[in-house]
Amino acid sequence: MYPAELVQPMRDDLGSAGFEHLYTAKEVQDALEKDGTTLIVVNSVCGCAAANARPGAKMSLENAQKPDHIVTVFAGVDREAVDAARSAMIPFPPSSPSMALFKNGELVHMLERHHIEGRPAEMIAENLKEAYNEHC
Repeated sequence: MYPAELVQPMRDDLGSAGFEHLYTAKEVQDALEKDGTTLIVVNSVCGCAAANARPGAKMSLENAQKPDHIVTVFAGVDREAVDAARSAMIPFPPSSPSMALFKNGELVHMLERHHIEGRPAEMIAENLKEAYNEHC
């Protein structure tokens, strides 16, 4: 587990863009049971989360079509919520950072760490925008 003071600025990065922080399995379950589309970002302390994932997730919201709900869990901190989110992302293996788009609780688009690491935030944003245009 990472110290709260270390991860707070990383939480705030997505929180300032409107992402709701989920801390429990129940909160994840409730988020996925909502009608419409839900983007879940599995946040992380790694450099690719800071340079690519979080900026890409925020940029993706600059689109005519966007998810109805945007939420985040934090790997290495919110264990219960992360486990619940990852179980909803099966058959994809656990990775962080990662992003998953759900429509009415069904996984419709996934970005794993290997899709994020080494790719510019703009490319990640475009990938998500295409998914939004198709599913939102």
